[in-house]
Amino acid sequence: MGKYDNDVKHLLELVGGKDNIQAVSHCMTRMRFVLIDPKKADEKAIEDLPSVKGTFTQAGQYQVIIGNDVAVFYNEFTKYAGIEGVSKDAVKAAAKTNQNIAQKIVGTLGEIFAPLIPALICGGLVLGFRNVIGEINFFNNGTQSLADVSQFWSGMYNFLWLIGEAVFHLLPVGIVWSITKKMGTTQILGIILGLTLVSSQLLNGFNVASTPADEIPVWDFGFFKVEMIGYQGQVIAAMMAGFVLVYLEKFFKKICPEVVSMIVVPFCSLVPAVIIAHTIVGPIGWTIGNAIGDVVYTGLTSDFRFLFAAVFGLLYAPLVMTGLHHMTNAIDSQLLNIPPNTTILWPMIALSNIAQGSSVLAMSVLQKKNERAQQINVPACISCYLGVTEPALFGVNLKYVFPLVCGMAGSCCAAMISVGFGVEALSIGVGGLPGILSIKPEYWGIFLLAMAVAIVVPFTLTFVVGKMKLSKEDRFGRENANPAIESTEDGKASDPAQAAAGTDPTAADSTGSAVSNTGAADVKELKSILDGRVMPIEEAPDDVFSQKIMGDGVAIEPSNTVVTAPADCDVSVVMVDTGHACGLTLPNGVELLIHVGVDTVDMGGDGFRLLVNEGDHVKAGQKLIEFDPAKIKAAGHPCTTMLIVTSEGSAANLKLHSGMEAKAGETTVISWD
Repeated sequence: MGKYDNDVKHLLELVGGKDNIQAVSHCMTRMRFVLIDPKKADEKAIEDLPSVKGTFTQAGQYQVIIGNDVAVFYNEFTKYAGIEGVSKDAVKAAAKTNQNIAQKIVGTLGEIFAPLIPALICGGLVLGFRNVIGEINFFNNGTQSLADVSQFWSGMYNFLWLIGEAVFHLLPVGIVWSITKKMGTTQILGIILGLTLVSSQLLNGFNVASTPADEIPVWDFGFFKVEMIGYQGQVIAAMMAGFVLVYLEKFFKKICPEVVSMIVVPFCSLVPAVIIAHTIVGPIGWTIGNAIGDVVYTGLTSDFRFLFAAVFGLLYAPLVMTGLHHMTNAIDSQLLNIPPNTTILWPMIALSNIAQGSSVLAMSVLQKKNERAQQINVPACISCYLGVTEPALFGVNLKYVFPLVCGMAGSCCAAMISVGFGVEALSIGVGGLPGILSIKPEYWGIFLLAMAVAIVVPFTLTFVVGKMKLSKEDRFGRENANPAIESTEDGKASDPAQAAAGTDPTAADSTGSAVSNTGAADVKELKSILDGRVMPIEEAPDDVFSQKIMGDGVAIEPSNTVVTAPADCDVSVVMVDTGHACGLTLPNGVELLIHVGVDTVDMGGDGFRLLVNEGDHVKAGQKLIEFDPAKIKAAGHPCTTMLIVTSEGSAANLKLHSGMEAKAGETTVISWD
């Protein structure tokens, strides 16, 4: 009899049976399914299984979060189901077959813009702060700004444009680089092509509209001329140029002999790409981009603008869930490139963020006694109010549906106010509550009103509906709703809450044997597993970790390449085929998970070397995993490494230490009473 017999049987049924499984694999914490019909999966029932910590869908894969024991669960599942597991690459490839052309295009677009988002957020904040010190007349009866009355702030106002220009004017460089990174071609060639689009030799793209046609400089080749126009801020033109370079390089790599490829391929790819960019795709992309921007701007300023705003405000959150919202990044950037160089679209996006966050806030109030729900609600709400909605949408609002709808209603109302009064933003990237920093100062009052609507309406609707719709178990949690002692598979009584916390004296360890924490070694702290900057786990670039679904802990941005043991412990789980993660058990019953990078399971072990085996006893500071940061980054993954307490054992009152530079084996990052 297997450890997870009951859950395995139920999970197979709840995902739609064997015939609904196209492929299945697992990583360190999750079962990864490609389902023929994802709608057949009963998500709520799956999440109610005792061994399941959560579910979500990403890139065509239905992922079921199990935890450190996922390998055991996976083996029992595939054996019972009578199906053969496949590699992670095979699952990834199978997942793509589930996507139609539109989904693949949107997915590609999302992967291009995703690496640029941190820069857009930073640039938006910088320009927002610049607006405050240079554009708002606080002094001398509303006639002068802080920059007008202070030389220091005047200098700061001018200095900050250095960053703003780099982010928004030179955006094509980042776009072309990201395309080459995504498509697996030479990234430095992408950077160079991007630089040729924004070279200082060219007429700045933002000045083209105000420059007479006969004053635009040209390259004169005798029998034809090419206008020397820069593509600062242009998105469509940059994307078209980037794909020209990618396919030229792939073509020449295919036909060029290996012995001369280092010389021939870069030259034959880059030079034609630059020529085509400035003579063909650049002007075409400019025309397309401006046309899209003009259509959107006309819609937002027409007599039908209220209807446009209502529809956009209502549907933006569902767009985020499909990935189509990445299109708005291109449109917003294009609007900023057209006089008056502002966007009416971005304020609505910021308001939608706030509205969905307010729905989560109401759920947090309703579920304040449901500890498991609060572990997702609180970080998701904070994230949403700061402009990142995916944790709230997938972790909370979509799960119950009505918070999503209530947030959409609030966003709709707020969007109509914003567009109705013509609220404009000077930059993009800063969403949620800080989004007001990107708004033109003369619209702050109206935007604050719209923000209030985006907070009050969703919160009130969600609270009222939730009072009626949420079950007692949803409100108070399974343990509080039904405090009766549950039976374990072997017939022994066990308190679920006690077992989950690791304090049940008969709780099973990772091997399935009953263990007792009595008399365990008195471990009180964990040392850093890497050199580098320690961050709160909420900042981890992976929802499963940042929402604390696996447990609490810290994230580390590494500055070295070897992971070491945080204390004397046993190696309970290792990922032999990928080497990117391992599970540890301390003498006092505390269970840990170390996970190097995000989605690094997809690398199939390339760039990782596992230095220990399952069952090994290791000392504090002993080497566990060696990894290659360059390979991780080249594969498009963050190197952020997580140290998670998945079961607290006899530890109580975890104290997490972050916000500092740590030294492996020396700096304490987690401690407890």
